Amino acid sequence: MSVQAISSQPTVVATPSAGTSPSQPASTAQAGSGTKSTPAASSDKVSISSAAHAALLHAAVAEATETSVQTAQEASRGDIQAQHLLAKEQAAKGG
Repeated sequence: MSVQAISSQPTVVATPSAGTSPSQPASTAQAGSGTKSTPAASSDKVSISSAAHAALLHAAVAEATETSVQTAQEASRGDIQAQHLLAKEQAAKGG
């Protein structure tokens, strides 16, 4: 299963054979379809409730104001974000 990213670039399908055969025109058809307009990603909108917005805001403030001890505790429990922050702080200290 593959997931395609939304892009304004044309999609090109590569074929495993070395030569081009008439039975496999997909690569040329896909390359030529780059001139067709695709729906813009900016037309999609997501709305969240005010309660969800408040919860996200509270979590962001809590994350930004946590102490180095809390960060170390979270990193020791496997929190990837905390581990990256500690690594960045150690690199900044030169150690």
